[in-house]
Amino acid sequence: MIFNGIDHIRHNESDNFFLLAGPCAIEDETLALKIAERIVRITDDLKIPYVFKGSYRKANRSRLDSFTGIGDEKALKILRKVNETFGVPTVTDFHSAPEAAMAAEYVDMLQIPAFLCRQTDILVAAANTGKVVNIKKGQFLSAGAMKFAVDKVRESGNSNIVITERGTTLGYQDLVVDYRGIPEMKESNNCPVVMDITHSLQQPNQLSGVTGGKPELIETIARAAIAVGADGLFIETHPDPANAKSDGANMLHLDKLETMLKRLTILRQAVNQL
Repeated sequence: MIFNGIDHIRHNESDNFFLLAGPCAIEDETLALKIAERIVRITDDLKIPYVFKGSYRKANRSRLDSFTGIGDEKALKILRKVNETFGVPTVTDFHSAPEAAMAAEYVDMLQIPAFLCRQTDILVAAANTGKVVNIKKGQFLSAGAMKFAVDKVRESGNSNIVITERGTTLGYQDLVVDYRGIPEMKESNNCPVVMDITHSLQQPNQLSGVTGGKPELIETIARAAIAVGADGLFIETHPDPANAKSDGANMLHLDKLETMLKRLTILRQAVNQL
């Protein structure tokens, strides 16, 4: 499949939002293909431009014994297979500048983790691959401060940029979404803005060493994001969140995705008419 960067997801005949969705981490090939097949069918029916998401490695873990991945090359090859099997672009996050070129060989979009969104060498390395760069807003940053992260990528010669809102730290163990930031980042940076629904519902820094979450509020966050003009949604989903190897506490059960997306598509149509 030929992926035409931002235009591929920003301009579509249905004028719908686009979707970045998949498991938190690549656990195995069978599961990744199962999830991708289900979401491809749903998004094709609803005319939602779709990008499959999966992390080839989880670097930011609370405990040393937490699951981090099945091996970089093995996971990246699975991401490539998703693309080749279903004809959809893929996105993954990476964690150091040298990894950018490695990951870019396998995926269409590179994601900058929120905690790393100020790291100049990582932003420049992503820009230099020529891939679409999705910068997740740090939990510690204002919407306005994201201009400087965007500028680093743009001034490095890459204008294929997406910004993802994922909530702002509230105290030690919670996050809150400031929806004013979505239109602000769209206007000031002239690039699509995505709402990362599931990560914005995390409850980090639990004493157990395992991040908690509020998945019952996923549709609430999604509706509000669509209402204020988000261009895309980011949703981590799994057929068995309770037994997922990473971030199961805040993931959407795959069986609930289709009904929710149908309702959100209706809402998007209403917003477009305003």
